[in-house]
Amino acid sequence: MRTTLTIDDDLAGLLKRRARELGLPFKEVVNRTLRTGLGEQAKGRRGAAPKIISHSFGFRPGIDLDKLNQLVDELEAETYAAGQQGESRERLVDPHDPARRKRARSRA
Repeated sequence: MRTTLTIDDDLAGLLKRRARELGLPFKEVVNRTLRTGLGEQAKGRRGAAPKIISHSFGFRPGIDLDKLNQLVDELEAETYAAGQQGESRERLVDPHDPARRKRARSRA
């Protein structure tokens, strides 16, 4: 932030001398000195840590979340194979049929 300050002559002289000694710009020395003077208040720039709320994604026990991509691949293969048979499996099999979901799938 850019602002205008009126600094007493004696303080300005001390800050300029410190800047020369450290080889730093005057602005940097002023900022460091203010931070040191304010102490703990200057350190508290970060806000509070975000609150983390856990959420259950609704997967049932026994479902291996690491193998969901394998299940998707199997479903895509079934759909592709059904399309290759010349008949639309969508007319023959309801994709939301609970009996279809109970069919054993490879979990290896």
